[in-house]
Amino acid sequence: MLEIRHLRYAIAVAEEGHMTRAAERLGLQQPPLSQQIKALETLVGAPLFRRLPRGMEMTEAGRAFVERARQVLLDLDATVDAARRAARGETGALAVGFTSSAAFHPLVSSIFRGLRQALPDLALRLEEGATDELTGDLLAGRLDAAFIRSASDTQSSLVINHVDTEEMLLAIPDVHPLAHPSQKKRRIELADLCEDVFILYRRPSGQGLYDRIIAACQRAGFSPRVAQEAPKMVSTLSLVAAGLGASIIPESMARLETFGVVYRRFTQSSGLVAPLYLALRRDEQTGALARFVEEVRRNVKGAGNPPDAS
Repeated sequence: MLEIRHLRYAIAVAEEGHMTRAAERLGLQQPPLSQQIKALETLVGAPLFRRLPRGMEMTEAGRAFVERARQVLLDLDATVDAARRAARGETGALAVGFTSSAAFHPLVSSIFRGLRQALPDLALRLEEGATDELTGDLLAGRLDAAFIRSASDTQSSLVINHVDTEEMLLAIPDVHPLAHPSQKKRRIELADLCEDVFILYRRPSGQGLYDRIIAACQRAGFSPRVAQEAPKMVSTLSLVAAGLGASIIPESMARLETFGVVYRRFTQSSGLVAPLYLALRRDEQTGALARFVEEVRRNVKGAGNPPDAS
């Protein structure tokens, strides 16, 4: 049976043009190498070398064999390298989901940017969706990981890692009394908004943030009047800019600087915060997913907020 070592033997003899020198190069004795070359010629069914008084010379069959042998070894090395790169997570495919509000978080964008720079050959697919959709796709194997805003008991079959917590801001039309420049440094009490009309992200799409806002308003002594429920978090800001009401959004979304929208901070007593989680299946993390999780941890640690499982 033809083996890889036979290819290396033939190439060494061809390049050295001498059996003894080829044997020294291979770390063999000359007689065993000579026997292996004869066995190889028997397998091929044709002489590969002419024995000369002072060396070895390739036959036509030998030249053809050695040329292909070099290519086979190159292909073999490339195959092994491809497997090693895949094991290190440098190639392959990775599908990551995120909620619409998570897309604007600086940690999330930094993670994706770092991953793209470090692993240019990785096929990275990004999917936006509601938390329930993302966790469903994660459990079904259609996603490898997802950035979500809530960690409910229904997600107990997943590993949920806390990544960050950010403030939530009040988003109001620029004609709202609280939008006046004199109110810029003032911290807003949630109770001050009891007469306002609210525009919120649809609960099925963003259950975690929606429920936090409703609960915070009820703690402040009122039930918010929700006039509109937008299909996307970004859509709420468009409706606010149109003067249709106020909204409450994660601070990172204020980076959009939507024309006609003014942002104000709440007092700490409002308790309005937006957590960010990374959801993963309970599978072993290997290859591209392991590199992704490593990138997440590196960015979170750099931000001074180490992740913890919840």
